[in-house]
Parts: sequence; C-alpha cells; structure tokens
Amino acid sequence: MERLKKKTTAEVLWPYILKLLKERPRYGYELRQEVSKRFGWKPPTVTSYVVLHRLQRGGYVVAEWKEQRGKPARKYYKITKKGEELLREGVKYLKDICAKLSE
Repeated sequence: MERLKKKTTAEVLWPYILKLLKERPRYGYELRQEVSKRFGWKPPTVTSYVVLHRLQRGGYVVAEWKEQRGKPARKYYKITKKGEELLREGVKYLKDICAKLSE
C-alpha cells in the first residue's frame, strides 16, 4: 500500500500543483505547504521545484517575480490554458481508472 501511495503522490505531483494554481497564482513554498494541508502529504522540496520547472518549460504554467515590501522577491506561478487542459485530462484519466477498478 505504501508503494501505491508514493506512486500517486510524490511521483505524480503535477496534478496537485495544477489544481492549486487553478484557484490562484502561488509561489513554490506556498504550494508545498498547501499540498500538505489540503492533500495530507508533504512533497519533497527538490521534487516540487523540478515539477514546477517542467510545467513551466512545457507551457502549462508561467512564472512571474513579484517584489515584496522589505522582503526578497517571490516567484509566483500561474496556470495557463494549456495547463488547465492538462489538469482536466489528468483528472478524467484518474477517474476512469478508479471507475474501472470499482467495477
């Protein structure tokens, strides 16, 4: 069971990230904290940033540096239309698998 949990969480982090970004733009650390809070597991730090980089490179998210008063700038990520489509397809695929396993 632990293997299944790992395969559907840390190894497939992108749907969780896109789901959160669909709500509003967020920065990397905030995404990690929100995944932990909302989905009950904490993604590894390096993995989170690797996934964000790949999503950005694929055109699924865009990034923008935002200045903060008296603090370092933060890199905020925003989902694109292409990212929203990927999320829809991913959720549909997962629902289909669950339905087939439940038959």
